[in-house]
Amino acid sequence: MTKALVVCYSRAGENYFAGALRRIEKGNTLTAAEWIAADLGADLYQIEQEVPYADDYNTCIQQAQQDQRRKARPRLKQPLPDLGLYTDIYLGTPNYWGTMPMAVFTFLESCSWQGKRIHPFCTHEGSGFGRILEDLKKACPGAEICPGLAVQGTQIPASKDKICRWAEQQ
Repeated sequence: MTKALVVCYSRAGENYFAGALRRIEKGNTLTAAEWIAADLGADLYQIEQEVPYADDYNTCIQQAQQDQRRKARPRLKQPLPDLGLYTDIYLGTPNYWGTMPMAVFTFLESCSWQGKRIHPFCTHEGSGFGRILEDLKKACPGAEICPGLAVQGTQIPASKDKICRWAEQQ
């Protein structure tokens, strides 16, 4: 059996939770990704932008929306993992206005997906996957997109069992 890779984009700092802003030390998507990696004995890679968005939520969303409008592909902080070592990739992303943050597109478009299985999971505040699954299919030719899991960000602290059960069933 080939070892799995968990890849995620996540954001700490000031975040939006059910109508209010709150500061968190670790992003919700990273929390879920760490649980999956530990449960499966998988490797973990965090997608980080070379120039991160602002810590302040309102400034961050302005920056992220501007990147989305211009279809930016931000440079990544760390070298890409060798996907040749893996068949199963668990991809975690927050939902940013119906799709993935643009740095996730940078990652996806920089890799070869032939013969890979992508197990998508996302965090959101009410919008579920939006068009993430469709965008994954376009960005990852040759990959099988497996059934995903969408979890509301405010529910992450109480969702460890649900998240790990989903990952184990993939």
